[in-house]
Amino acid sequence: MTAFAPDSIVLNRKLPLWYQVSQSLRASILGRTPDAPLRLPTEEQLAGHYGVSVLTMRQALKELEDEGLITRHRRRGTFIEPGAQRGSPVRLLGSVDAIVAQQSGMDTKLLSHGQEPVPAELAEYFPDVDHVATYHRLRSDTKTGEPTNHARNHIRPDLADRVDPADLERWPMTKVLRDVVGVAISRITDTVEARLADPETARLLQVPLLSPILHYTGITYDEQGRALDVARIHYRGDRFSFTVTLDAT
Repeated sequence: MTAFAPDSIVLNRKLPLWYQVSQSLRASILGRTPDAPLRLPTEEQLAGHYGVSVLTMRQALKELEDEGLITRHRRRGTFIEPGAQRGSPVRLLGSVDAIVAQQSGMDTKLLSHGQEPVPAELAEYFPDVDHVATYHRLRSDTKTGEPTNHARNHIRPDLADRVDPADLERWPMTKVLRDVVGVAISRITDTVEARLADPETARLLQVPLLSPILHYTGITYDEQGRALDVARIHYRGDRFSFTVTLDAT
């Protein structure tokens, strides 16, 4: 049986290796094509693929098993769970691959895209351009079809010509910018706050008007310190929580 082939990553030695590996593998699993194999390589093969110890790989796989994304069978191997529930807590630990992983694995519909004047509240991030390219997407739970969040990404106009809108129905903007457009991402800053659902959000997420939602703003920077993408995402408050883990080392 052919085994599933995960993406490769460059590990950051300042963050727990098992966490980075689990998040990268999670993104690969949730972003897989429907015809991709369900069987994972062996622990030893995965450890070699990521350049970590078998013990680290085992810890990463346990994280995915606890989440319900994989099942492990003695002597038979490890398999992706095709019907796994995707509505898990969003956890932020400072890894770009963690951000990609948390944005993956849902059915995504591109509602609209085009150029618009830089919104006044985003002017500080795009001081050198008059317009941005804006992409509005709605994400739904793969299993239930229930809408879970809607996102607007505002990116620099010079990047828009290299972004295929069809890719945004398969991958997060972060992955498209990094792996398709080829931009070197230096950092992402995240802000999460509680808000009340406005009429548009209530309609898209199918929640009562003024019900609690989580509003996330993520700003992606290149190596020159320029903002490449400002993502504003509204999450259903009854489906998501945010956990931030700080490394004490």
